[in-house]
Amino acid sequence: MSGTVASQATEANDAQNVKDPHIGWMIGFLFLVSFVGLFALVPLRKIMIVDYKLTYPSGTATAYLINGFHTPEGAKLAKKQVRTLGKFFSFSFLWGFFQWFYTAGDGCGFQNFPTLGLQAYKSRFYFDFSPTYVGVGMICPHIVNVSVLLGGILSWGVMWPLIHNNRGSWYSADLKDSSLHGLQGYRVFISIAMILGDGLYNFVKVLIRTSVAFAAMAKKNSTIPVSDVGGAKATGEPVSFDEQRRTEQFMKDQIPKSVAYAGYAAVAAVSIATLPQIFPDLKWYYILVAYVFAPVLAFCNAYGTGLTDWSLASTYGKLAIFIFGAWAGAPHGGVLVGLAACGVMMSIVSTAADLMQDFKTGYLTLASPRSMFISQIIGTGMGCVIAPCVFWLFYKAFEDIGISGSEYPAPYAIVYRNMAILGVDGFSSLPKHCLTLCYVFFAGAILINLVRDLVPAKVAKFIPLPMAMAIPFYIGSYFAIDMFVGTVIVFVWGIMNKAKADAFAPAVASGLICGDGIWTLPQSILALAKVKPPICMKFLSRPVNANVDAYLGN
Repeated sequence: MSGTVASQATEANDAQNVKDPHIGWMIGFLFLVSFVGLFALVPLRKIMIVDYKLTYPSGTATAYLINGFHTPEGAKLAKKQVRTLGKFFSFSFLWGFFQWFYTAGDGCGFQNFPTLGLQAYKSRFYFDFSPTYVGVGMICPHIVNVSVLLGGILSWGVMWPLIHNNRGSWYSADLKDSSLHGLQGYRVFISIAMILGDGLYNFVKVLIRTSVAFAAMAKKNSTIPVSDVGGAKATGEPVSFDEQRRTEQFMKDQIPKSVAYAGYAAVAAVSIATLPQIFPDLKWYYILVAYVFAPVLAFCNAYGTGLTDWSLASTYGKLAIFIFGAWAGAPHGGVLVGLAACGVMMSIVSTAADLMQDFKTGYLTLASPRSMFISQIIGTGMGCVIAPCVFWLFYKAFEDIGISGSEYPAPYAIVYRNMAILGVDGFSSLPKHCLTLCYVFFAGAILINLVRDLVPAKVAKFIPLPMAMAIPFYIGSYFAIDMFVGTVIVFVWGIMNKAKADAFAPAVASGLICGDGIWTLPQSILALAKVKPPICMKFLSRPVNANVDAYLGN
């Protein structure tokens, strides 16, 4: 929104589409929009955690980290699990530290290792040595990991090269691949279409089953489960004592639905009345429409996060940019409206997914859902103050922040602003056949889910998940390969020794995820202290390397 970033864009850099950051309105904005997502999906927590049994890998990893110190499996097994977790935590942390030495510039380091060749690397097919994604692959079900890999092959291996070959016909050949008027437009919008198709199908399915359950309860005055997907009734597997105990504890300490509904309505009402005071062009009815559709999108995001550990809040934020930016139009501050609506939508769907991750952790650790919900409210309030203060320190300390080529270029700032400009221009500015392909993949996602529900369970488990397939469409396939490596490790381990794999695979995965995550803290401190890595490790083709050697020799 700032003038610094607006000055780098090609259009819409007038005063009506610019708002420079200030700590006062940033804190106020966050307080107005950050709490809505906490109330959005509370009524659906049983469906997401107990009935659907979604994985939520980060929440599961956190739970195993906690249970590693308080496991009921016995002192001997507990010590082995904690020892295993500690080993792989240390390995992951030290591996992150080792990799840091080779990242002195852009495109340097093991994260850019062309393991499958330079041509595959250009299409984002490579193993990037990420312990986090290998750990996520070890936790996620095999069908999720295979679906993600299939999505990467379909998009980056087939579709994008074919579309790229039609440049000059479908879109201008002069555009960069990162332009939303070009190839990037296909990547973003087809991904969104699949995500919405999958998420909306599951939302409607849950809504129908919920309605049937309420009707049955009203008739028979008995409790009927909303869904038995993944449960004992669906699989025929006996329910363990631990699972029964977790479900009882999770359902015992209920958060009243009336609190969730009233809280959502109250916070939404305050936001609708107050946000136009911060952004005058963001009309109250824009915000009302956003809050009406936000629970649907929050469900889509929480469902996808439960499958793959990827929160696609930014994707739904992009959707808000285009819809509300186009609605407002350039003469009425459409760029600023789109960016503000993006902030509102991203906050809601992200917070809802984070809360479900926490509920999964609470479910596995026998924690009180009500206590976790209250803690989340407290933490959210703290974040509304701490995050703007940290940003404000950066913003005031570095005068060139947000300028391309500077030490802190903030590349996504110019990307999001250009998206907002595109939204103001309208969907007609998208490349040729893009909307047609979106319709096809939206319908395809619904059809695949319908087939999964209609065929027998022994067949359905081999049908890929559209939500998981959609993620690499936009991001790339590098993490899909990491996750597939994780699932292969667990699969082979299970063949060799299933009991040991069941006992220790989650601990190994948790150690890999947590160690890599903790490393980011000292890495950030080194960056702030302007301590730079000493080595840049890059990979060049033979002809390029010969040219470099010849240049250096001269």
